[in-house]
Parts: sequence; C-alpha cells; structure tokens
Amino acid sequence: MCPGDNPPGRVVVTAHRRPLRPGRTVQGMATVIGVDVGGTFTDLVLHDAATGDIRVAKRPTTPAAPELGVLGAVDAAVSAEQLARCRHFVHGTTVGLNALLERAGAQGPTVGLITTAGFRDVLEIRRGDRDDPYDLFWTPPPPLVPRRLRTEVLERVAADGSIVRELDPESVRRAARLLMDEGVDAIAIVLINSYADPEHELRTAELVRQAGFTGPISLSHEVSGEYREYERTCTTVVDVLVRHRMGPYLRNLEAELRRRGFTGELLITRSGGGALTIAEAMARPFETILSGPVAGAVASARLAGTLGLGTVIAADVGGTSFDTTLIVDGTLPLLFQGEVVGLPLQSPWVDVRSIGAGGGSIAYADHGGLLRVGPRSAGADPGPVCYQRGGTEPTVTDAALHLGMIPTDRLSGGITLSAEKAAAALARLAGPTGIDGVDAVAEGVIRIAAAHMAQAVRGITVERGVDPRGAAIVAFGGAGPLFGCLLADELDVDTVVVPPNAGNFSAVGLVQADIVRSAARTLVRPLDDAALPEIERLAGTLFERLAQEGEVRELHLDLRHRGQEHTLTIPVLLGRDDVAAIRARFTDAYHRAFGHRLPDPLEVVTVRATSRVVLDGTRSLIPVPPSGETASGTRRLWSFRSRAWVEAPVVPRSGLTGPIAGPALVAEPTTTTYLDAGFIAEPHPTGCLIITRKDRG
Repeated sequence: MCPGDNPPGRVVVTAHRRPLRPGRTVQGMATVIGVDVGGTFTDLVLHDAATGDIRVAKRPTTPAAPELGVLGAVDAAVSAEQLARCRHFVHGTTVGLNALLERAGAQGPTVGLITTAGFRDVLEIRRGDRDDPYDLFWTPPPPLVPRRLRTEVLERVAADGSIVRELDPESVRRAARLLMDEGVDAIAIVLINSYADPEHELRTAELVRQAGFTGPISLSHEVSGEYREYERTCTTVVDVLVRHRMGPYLRNLEAELRRRGFTGELLITRSGGGALTIAEAMARPFETILSGPVAGAVASARLAGTLGLGTVIAADVGGTSFDTTLIVDGTLPLLFQGEVVGLPLQSPWVDVRSIGAGGGSIAYADHGGLLRVGPRSAGADPGPVCYQRGGTEPTVTDAALHLGMIPTDRLSGGITLSAEKAAAALARLAGPTGIDGVDAVAEGVIRIAAAHMAQAVRGITVERGVDPRGAAIVAFGGAGPLFGCLLADELDVDTVVVPPNAGNFSAVGLVQADIVRSAARTLVRPLDDAALPEIERLAGTLFERLAQEGEVRELHLDLRHRGQEHTLTIPVLLGRDDVAAIRARFTDAYHRAFGHRLPDPLEVVTVRATSRVVLDGTRSLIPVPPSGETASGTRRLWSFRSRAWVEAPVVPRSGLTGPIAGPALVAEPTTTTYLDAGFIAEPHPTGCLIITRKDRG
C-alpha cells in the first residue's frame, strides 16, 4: 500500500484540512440567537448587536421532544420584543444523529432502496475490510436496508456519463410496487454512475411518484456528486432516513417560533461548519448529523485566532459526551467523508472526536470489581442522582458535587442538587470495588473520566504526530472548566483557556456561524494544462448551483499521485494558479502528511466548491453578561494533587480582577472552573480566564 493510500471507508485527517476564511459580512443585524441541544442541557446565547444586550440560558433537554427544550430556553431568556427583532435564529441539533442511532437499533422508519441491476448488495458487501483487522470475531453493522427491501431496475450509465443501457420503465414500476407492498416509509434511489448523468435517477423518481408513492425520496446525485458506490449509497440512505425525522422537527420548531413572534430566518448548523437555511436542512438533512458538537469547535478556532494561539485542543465536556478537536493555526480539521456507527457519509465534516464521558456518565463496578465510568449516561432524564429526578446510578456529576467541585446546591435551569443522595449512590460502589470510602470512590470516578478524556485527546494529537504538550486546552461546556486542570496534568499541558460564557460556548459558536453551501463532483483525469479549463467549467457549474448574495467562493481539489487510491484536498485559486503552483501546494501537503515527496504524476479526483456568507464580520468574542447570583465565600474542596480536603475560596467570575491561585473555584451562572493546587488563573482583556500551571505536580 502506498503512503497516500488508506483503508477504504477510513479518513485521513491531514488530507482534508482547510482554514475557515473570512468573507463578506451581512450588515444590519439586530439580534442573533444561538441554541445548542445537548444530551443533558439545551444552551442559549442571545446577542443584540444594536444594544449590546447579552442573555444566556441553560435548560434541561427534553429527549422525547427536543423542540420543547429549545422553546423552554427561549421563553426563559428572550423577551417577545427581542424575538421579534431577531434576524437569525441559529440552531445546533442532534435530531439527525439520534434518528440514525435509533435506526441502528431498529426503531426508525422503514427505508427501501432502488438501484441498478447487479448492485443490490452494495450495502452488505461494503468494502470487504474490517474496522478492526485484528479482531477475528468482528462483524459489520447490519445494512441500513434489509435485502428484501433492496430492489433493482434495468439501466446502466458509464463512468463518463454515456448511456450503456436505457432505463426500463417497467422494471421501475415493479420495484415501486414491491416496496409499497412492503410498507416502506421512504425510498433511496441510487443508480450506478448517476453523478455523471442523473437523467435515469430523475426519471426513476418520476415513475415511483406515478406509481403512487408519497413518502420522502432521496436521489444519490443530489446527495453526493462523488464516486465510490458503497459510500454514495450509504449516504443517500442516511439522508432519506434522517429526512423522515428532521423535516417534521424543523417544521414544528419554526411554527412555534413564528407563533411567538419570530420573523427572522431559522438556520441549522452543518457537520462541516457554517449553517444551512431550514429549507436546505430539510432538503439535505445528512449534512446536519454532527450539527451540535461542531459549533464549539468553530468557536474555539476563532478564539485561537483572537488570542494568537498556534495549537489548540478544544475540550467540550457536556452532560453526555466529551467532544475534542485539534486546531492548528486557527484551522479546523475538515474532512469530506465521516463515519457514524460504522457508516461512511460523503459530507463535509469537522473532525470532532466524541466519547461517552460527561457529567452524566454512569459509574459502576464491572464483573471483576473494577471501577468503570461511561459510556452509558444518565442523560437529561432521569439525570444524575443528585438532580433528584429519579436517577439511581452514580455519575460524574455526583462525584464532582461530593468533592466540592460544584459550589452551589442549585444549577442553572432550576435544578436543585442533593449532596446526600449523591454520597449515598457513590457509597454503593465502595463494596463491589473494594475502594475504601465515599471520598476515594468519588476521586476515582473523576480521575477515570479525566483519563478517558485525555486518551481521546491523544487520539487526535499523539496518534497523528502532534505533541499535545505544546498546545493550549480550551475548556468549555457545562463541565469543561471543571476538568481543565485535570486534563492539563494528564496531558502535561501548561495552559488552559476558559472562554467567556464557557458553559454555553457551543451556542456562542452558533451565534458566530456563517451561511455555507457546498457541492462536489468527481472528475478523474490527469492534472495537466488541459485539465484547468475543464476544472473551471465544472467549478462554474457548481458555483452556479450554490450562488448566494454577498458570497465568497472557495475552490478545493482532491488530488493524488497516479496509482494511489486516496487523496489530499488542497485549496486552489481559479485564474491565478497554474499546474506548477497546484502541484507545489499538493507536494507540500503530502510531505507534511507522510514525511516525503514523490515525483509521480498527479491526478484530479474531485472538484469541491464552497459558497460562504459571513454574518458576523467582527468575529469578536461575546462578553459575559452582567452576573446573576453565583456562589462566593469558601468551600471544603478536594485537591487531586494534594489528595486532601482543603478550605478553598469561591470567587464569582464577574468579580475576578486579578490572579487567583488554586485550590479555588471560580463560579459563574452556567459552569464552574476548578483550580487545583499549583495552578493560577488570571482574567484576560478578552474576557477569557487564562489558567497557567506553575509547577509540574
């Protein structure tokens, strides 16, 4: 295998990085609201650019009907006048991801597939490899569409778009009747090489409608203009599956916002960064699969630029998961193929590593008596034991409360905490694990959770040749600032940054979102002087589809050495770059990725077009709003470094005017920053809290 090759279905991060670049600004914005739905809490940030008013809110997520949690946050923090003046309501949601996860559990809609004769089993054959090559018992996830619901039609288009066999209408009618008799809710139509000529797919959809099918239909050429039949088929099936859930959700949310007086535009964040209009999100729902975690990564990249940080590790600790991203020189790691529950998706995708380690992660004793934490979570319902909502299994939040890391008995969102119930739940683990006492159990839970988070960070740094010791950690999310010092010790990092509105920082990223559209088309040919006019023509066609008022256009090419399979993606300036400039840029990227250069000729594989409209040209940090009531005074606090209880000060973040040394807690309405011994926190003019490790523990 050549250095540029990778197992099919896998992603090389270095191959697909590009910076977020500034574009033109849409002026006259009055108010922007960002709402991020997490597994446990729904976070809201409102920024009124005209008056400077800032509102933040955190409300429990309502998993059965996520829009209720969104509307609850709006009702709690946004006045009718502000909602009426709101220009953009930007929403990050896990509805699409949940629909996919539920389908993996056989709870979702029934999807049928219509494909070219001979390609019925593409979803089952996959790529023929194993996700874990050393696991002899590894089995692939079940195909999204069972074989009885995969039907064939007679037609064939060649890779160059020429018609090998005309579409047989009667075979389409038979397929449609079969799927309707089976009671399918949605249909994916994926014909071989349809990205090169979509005529047969369009005609197939027309015939299926004429046969009487009224449910959602996804056409592969509209979902993905790229080759690789397994990946394109899988992406198209995911699109129609998610569409079944996403459409009603977005329509209900928009209707309720309109009923409350909202007159602006509802935007949904993309897995690849930026946002889509509601119409685009319903038309291309697969682009929103990782809508939620991406916003925090985008906000971290902009913060890194503001502070002049070279390498940043975004550490988002929520109630259900830990999400981390490596950001170098303000550049987000952008992929053009991702994977969820073992399924490849051909879609722009910010590389966010997620694991089940958050405030709601459940602690338990395994069969051997070892203490374990996660990935199971208590979520929003019932939540941790200390929430007093029916939870019975101890969680990370219960351990943090017992150790004094949470300085109040009342959380944002109106949740009253019970330290007694948390301690009782933790005590039940002492016997099975053989750990002596509740304090030791609680310390073990926190340390194990931090170790899981650190291991996830090593997966995006050490495993890719990046030394995390030279990075700064940006800690955010409801529990992120609690773990900043612990992660710094685990990773041997000296600087932790806690941004303004850290507990709602993902929602801050939503407020700062751009409107982004993207499209790609496979074009396999040698990179030479004759290729440039062809690339320009294809790029012009793609940009015509994506056109937006006030847009900035960005073009990228997937390139590879002749004889290799996988590619690197590089930016190209149309009209300015010649073949030599493009080759030099690719060679530099190849050297950074693989440590050497090859003289072999290059091939173009895919042309990628992006249209970006910047809504907030200032890129400024949103300051912390005037403080509500937060804890102050002193608190009995566990020091992990000293392994002892100490009396530590609790300081409101809004009142912090100079450096403070740990052990200490810095409290704000939506999160708490834990400072251990040997760390010093100091407020920065940007509103950030800069934590420095002054000794090596």
